[in-house]
Amino acid sequence: MKKLEGKVALVSGSGRGIGRAVALKLASEGARVVINDMDKDPAQETIEEIRGLGGEATACIGSVTEADFGDRFVKTALDTYNGLDIIVNNAGYTWDSVIQKMSDDQFQAMLDVHLMAPFRILRAAAEPIRIFAKNEAQRGEEVFRKVVNISSLAGLGGNAGQVSYSSAKAALSGMTKTLSKEWGRYKVNVNCVAFGLIKTRLTQPLTGEGANIDVEGRKIAVGVQPAFIDAMEKQMIPLGRGGTPEEAANGVYLFCTPESNYISGQVIAVSGGASL
Repeated sequence: MKKLEGKVALVSGSGRGIGRAVALKLASEGARVVINDMDKDPAQETIEEIRGLGGEATACIGSVTEADFGDRFVKTALDTYNGLDIIVNNAGYTWDSVIQKMSDDQFQAMLDVHLMAPFRILRAAAEPIRIFAKNEAQRGEEVFRKVVNISSLAGLGGNAGQVSYSSAKAALSGMTKTLSKEWGRYKVNVNCVAFGLIKTRLTQPLTGEGANIDVEGRKIAVGVQPAFIDAMEKQMIPLGRGGTPEEAANGVYLFCTPESNYISGQVIAVSGGASL
């Protein structure tokens, strides 16, 4: 029997990159997954890949920053699979600048996607989880559920040029630790994974004019200077290279398994040994 057989998982931002790898990993271990992306096509591609491997998946399309998204996300899981066992708050992006050049909107955008969105999703999940846990306790069952919030080394040690992103990710650690105390009585393990350099479109080497992503009509520059990537891999990452999305997903998966049932309120770096 697969370790997550019968479990229902929500993975935000799972049409691409790390989120996609997380969704595929959870599905490979038997979880039924609600896929989310702002765009329909990447979400559908992930769903088709999961189904091609014999798994089950459905979509909840839209930006996690929409006020009603958390309710829709949770409702999709309940209506489609009648369950809610794993929540991975992964969706996000970077919008970097030094503080003197950063606008209020730019700062707020990072808080909205990295902090407010997970808060709304978890708030929406609170009552269904309470009811599930109450019914299980009445039957004498001990069923563990999992929340994995996605942070960054920037949230642990700060990072120049990322005051908004670092602030939001640092606050997510506080949310994780608090919720582990509030939801322990419901047998929910709440943990946080802080990534180092993972090779995705957000950390691609900058070449020429650079790359952009479209976020709700805004063109956001993404990518990292090749010299910085080279320095990180040679000097800052003891394992000598950046990680793959699949390796990042494995770190998340550890907190979704039964082996993590007595681990909660922790923030673990998945960074090849790097620290900021």
